[in-house]
Amino acid sequence: MTKIEVEVFAAPGCGKCGKARQVLKRIVEEWPDERIRWREVNILDELDYAVQLGVLSTPAIAIDGELLFTALPSEKRLRQALQEYLEEMES
Repeated sequence: MTKIEVEVFAAPGCGKCGKARQVLKRIVEEWPDERIRWREVNILDELDYAVQLGVLSTPAIAIDGELLFTALPSEKRLRQALQEYLEEMES
């Protein structure tokens, strides 16, 4: 079974970052299996990593170390992107 890691790049005090975290947590909890892991990346603590991926603003979302969203997508779009990424990994 293919597993992916989703990272939410956030900054302290960022309201949209909190929403991104909530949306991602809800999606992962509703997923039918445990193929998606997620973690929050505090850009102040991991600035070099964020810059390496090209994160210029928060929230940003990466999958398996690849920056996918530079702003908070809709829940539907994020769910769709995760599904497409998993399908691509399995093919």
